[in-house]
Amino acid sequence: MTQETNPPIVLSIAHHDPTGSSGLAADMEAAASLGCHCTSVVTAISVGDTREFIGAAPVEDHLLIEQARAILEDMPVACIKVGYLGSTENIRAIHSVLRDYEDIPVIVDPDATLADKQSHMAPALWSALVSLILPLATLVAPNRREARAMAGEADVLDAQAQELLASGCEYLLMTGVPTSPTELQNGLYDIRGLLRTYQWQRLPSATYGICGTLTTSIACHLAHGLPIMEAVARAQKFTWNAIKASRQLGMGRPVPNRFFWTNC
Repeated sequence: MTQETNPPIVLSIAHHDPTGSSGLAADMEAAASLGCHCTSVVTAISVGDTREFIGAAPVEDHLLIEQARAILEDMPVACIKVGYLGSTENIRAIHSVLRDYEDIPVIVDPDATLADKQSHMAPALWSALVSLILPLATLVAPNRREARAMAGEADVLDAQAQELLASGCEYLLMTGVPTSPTELQNGLYDIRGLLRTYQWQRLPSATYGICGTLTTSIACHLAHGLPIMEAVARAQKFTWNAIKASRQLGMGRPVPNRFFWTNC
């Protein structure tokens, strides 16, 4: 296979989830489903099952940097997805790498679990993410809880979006905003304001790994060369269908079926 016919390469920077519901295993599955090759940088080894995230041990910062640079210096990475970063050292390490590759689009999933089990560290983690990672991001996709944690003083969604965009990221996709008992809304912003809203039927299951699937899907569509608006629209449709086809693989939350289109 020639380089011209190779699949686009996406780099996922995230944790190892033993269940495969989220993190690197899920990102690899989503990328394969979307015709991309997913390389990986392990940020943390996590412990948990489909019922709950119990905790994680962050990788040492020098190993994080060495993993990322080894891939980026060897392979033509078309897009980078940043997920779970469980320490301020992790965040600083990834910042030091991303600033050397500013021509590669960066999609950020500000995983709320980074602070769930380290509540005493949460303010420092969110602050570091905003000041070091968001200025290098093409798009950040927080849910309401994550946006509130990162945005500080802003108390309404539009103000939170603008405060985070002021950090330097190009686009922000606010996810999971209820508009009725049966619908959720996502909103795409840039520094000018709200660009577009997307309405989605609320599905009954509290599925595991939704945000990671969405951000990885956006990264994959950008890697295929789609413009940002089309990448965001297609990624949401892919994610919604993966959630709709979720499977009960454990005793906790269902897991998205990222190969829903194969009917298996």
